[in-house]
Amino acid sequence: MRLRITEVFHSIQGESTFAGRPSVFVRLTGCDLRCTWCDSAYTFTGGAWRSIDDLVLAVVAYGTPLVCVTGGEPLLQDDVHVLITRLLDLGLTVTLETGGQRDVSMVDPRVHRIMDLKPPGSGQVSRNRWENLECLGARDEIKCVLADRADYEWARELVVAHDLSRRVAAVLFSPVHLSLPPEELAAWILEDRLPVRLQLQLHKLLWGADARGV
Repeated sequence: MRLRITEVFHSIQGESTFAGRPSVFVRLTGCDLRCTWCDSAYTFTGGAWRSIDDLVLAVVAYGTPLVCVTGGEPLLQDDVHVLITRLLDLGLTVTLETGGQRDVSMVDPRVHRIMDLKPPGSGQVSRNRWENLECLGARDEIKCVLADRADYEWARELVVAHDLSRRVAAVLFSPVHLSLPPEELAAWILEDRLPVRLQLQLHKLLWGADARGV
């Protein structure tokens, strides 16, 4: 069994409720979305095939208990489920970052699923797989990356209509880097008393927007 991999690296987790913690990242190649604000288009093509055994050894060698499986879109490659289960069986904490357009119901229930909901400004709102909301639970998180006020209002209505803050561990609102000023997003959240978490991309603040392998 093998996966096409863009990179494996050790860094500080920059997003989700795990932000600030050292983590190993396994970044898979390939994505079937084309979000207007995508910051990882380099994952769309290329990469190298690596065996599951090789990847497990590479992760374990870092000696870090937290692992993030990301992309691209990791759920495009079926063998990712084998990798995830192998890592979990070793006692590691595994987070999965997914765009929300693929079925998440088959993911090992021990995983912390960090799932996007794509707003209109992403250009991919029609790709949201709404059935996924029924699969998420108390260990999972929902992320909305917002480009403007219209995106915010779209996401705000979803939080209320689906009672998302009670469904998952956290609802994360992120401003598109260098597009929506974070202080504006913060003001909107406070004004509406919205039960969400404002999230900035910590890795970009630390190392810059274009740095890879961080």
